[in-house]
Order: sequence, then C-alpha cells, then structure tokens
Amino acid sequence: MDLDPLDLLLSLIASGAGFVLFVYGKKEQRWPQLIAGLLLMVYPYVVSGIWPLVGAGAAITVALWYVVRLGY
Repeated sequence: MDLDPLDLLLSLIASGAGFVLFVYGKKEQRWPQLIAGLLLMVYPYVVSGIWPLVGAGAAITVALWYVVRLGY
C-alpha cells in the first residue's frame, strides 16, 4: 500500500466534496447530486494513483454537470 501524501490529499478533497454533495442531494431530494456525492466518496477507495484519481473525479463531476444541465 502506497501512502503518497498527494494521493491522500486528493482522496480527502474528493471525499469531502462528495460528502457535501451527498448531504445536499439528500436534503433537497436531488438524485443526481446524491448519486454523484456517493460516487465521489467511494471512488478513492478503488482508484489508486494521482492521475486516475483526478481523471475519475473529473469524469464524475462532468457527468453531474451534464445531467443537471439536461434538467434533472
């Protein structure tokens, strides 16, 4: 197990943003934000490495933006 400080920091930032999105989605009953928040909280556990962390986080964020832009 690699304990790279940047890897840990990126995981913390992604999980923190996911927690905020999850709480917002739950409170406002907004499913896209709730699901994206859950994904942002969980994906750092399965993805390792700096670039995969950034790429997966960006993909989840862009998908959320696109779904909200569609009107959900």
